[in-house]
Amino acid sequence: MKNDWLNTLFPPNAERTLPWPPVGDTVTLWRPTGLHELRLLAQSGWRAWPPRLPDQPIFYPVLNRPYAEEIARDWNARRNNPPVGFVTEFDVQADVATRYKIQVVGAQDQHQELWVPAEELDSFNAAIVGPIRVVAHFAGEGYMGAIDLKTHLPAE
Repeated sequence: MKNDWLNTLFPPNAERTLPWPPVGDTVTLWRPTGLHELRLLAQSGWRAWPPRLPDQPIFYPVLNRPYAEEIARDWNARRNNPPVGFVTEFDVQADVATRYKIQVVGAQDQHQELWVPAEELDSFNAAIVGPIRVVAHFAGEGYMGAIDLKTHLPAE
């Protein structure tokens, strides 16, 4: 029997967007990021995501930490230069976060993201409550920098 991996990831009858479950005043989101974006985030005082580049029409935070870790570990730490990925966690006012449909981009119960248009990032940033926190890191093969194991930040 042929292994149809595409139908496994994207079954024809699967929903590609999901409604929001009940939420409180804030929603916790995660974002995998590389070192360059992490440095820009630090320059903002850990309060705002940097503007998207011209080839980045959306900002996509994800809805669970395991998915953010998967991207940071399997993409950022393998394909970025330097090969390192970070996982950030942050809270957003629920009335702003829930304006965006939950996008399912793989396994329905795990691969969930929000697609925030680049031109709406400033208003999305204004709805962030508290600082953006670095909660994990993944150093890939050949990463030469040092990372503080408690803060998950580069020791520069």
